[in-house]
Amino acid sequence: MAPSFSLFPELESVVQHGSDERRHDALRRITALFLHAAERFNEDHLRLFDDVFVMLIREIESKARAELSRQLAPVPNSPGKIIRRLAKDEDIMVAGPVLAQSPRLVTADLVEIAGAMGPEHLYAISSRAAIDEPVTDVLVRRGDFTVKRKLAGNAGARISESSFAALVRSAEHDGVLAETVALRNDVPEHMFRELLARATEVVQRRLLAKARPETQAEIRRVLARVSGQAFAVRPPRDFSEAHVRVRMLAEEGKLGEAELAEFARSRSYDQTVVALSYLSDVPADVVDRLLSGERPDPILILCKAANYSWSTAREILLARTSERGKGAPSLDTAAANFDRLSSATAKRVVRFWQLTPVEPAPEAAGT
Repeated sequence: MAPSFSLFPELESVVQHGSDERRHDALRRITALFLHAAERFNEDHLRLFDDVFVMLIREIESKARAELSRQLAPVPNSPGKIIRRLAKDEDIMVAGPVLAQSPRLVTADLVEIAGAMGPEHLYAISSRAAIDEPVTDVLVRRGDFTVKRKLAGNAGARISESSFAALVRSAEHDGVLAETVALRNDVPEHMFRELLARATEVVQRRLLAKARPETQAEIRRVLARVSGQAFAVRPPRDFSEAHVRVRMLAEEGKLGEAELAEFARSRSYDQTVVALSYLSDVPADVVDRLLSGERPDPILILCKAANYSWSTAREILLARTSERGKGAPSLDTAAANFDRLSSATAKRVVRFWQLTPVEPAPEAAGT
């Protein structure tokens, strides 16, 4: 049944000559008329209501606009023009409800608004029940820490890999964000590992306490891999000769990055291990385990923590692969990872290695 539009003819007079009270009364009456049968209106009806709402809000105070926004926001077929007008209102009390709830705002609308408005508007968008990647990309790029936290905690937000990478970088200085991102089910595995490596010990403990049992197992596995505990136990290597030479250099004050790089460049694996042990204060057997693993990450961490150059890390990588008789890893990839790794993160991991006890070889355990 078509609604009665008997009150519409008086609108122009109300808008142009009416008092604030009359405008508010007209808006309340038209809003009530729309909400009474919104689900039954066709597109022609919606266009008519759209024009009326837009006409009225031109001369109406923000309090009344905010009330209209709250009423129209959850309605699936609210008039699109007025919804977009309200969403772009500079007053967050007006824009907030439709930004957070209205299904009439499409991805293009949200991208446009997120790219132009301030933090409060971005926060409202980040609380929507479902958010597509183009929108979350803008929210991550432009949002402050409150926006990023809200977005990361929103299970209905689809986050691209590039935005996950940006969140992981931000999380290094924001423990709450680190926890929120780590507990998402869709975080890529390699970024999950990076996030845990960057996280403080306090955050790591919180994650273990909050996570589901299967997630706890994954967190422990990743932390073990990052810390070097996951490397296989090998019979202890005899570094006695290397210790003699390296100790002499250290006592003469001639042991530093240049000497370490030269040991690695000459492919003197034992002396490289012992020199790195002296310089990093990590036990030689632990350094040997770290260097003999499958991944280059421990070398990058040791060198970054000591503020060594990429060229030194590169020589150690090549010395390691020469010793193991395997091909070198992708140096371009390793260099990129080295550049991204922060010194603070590397130093936290190295502090763990400095306290790591050396496990006995199986044949020595029973003696």
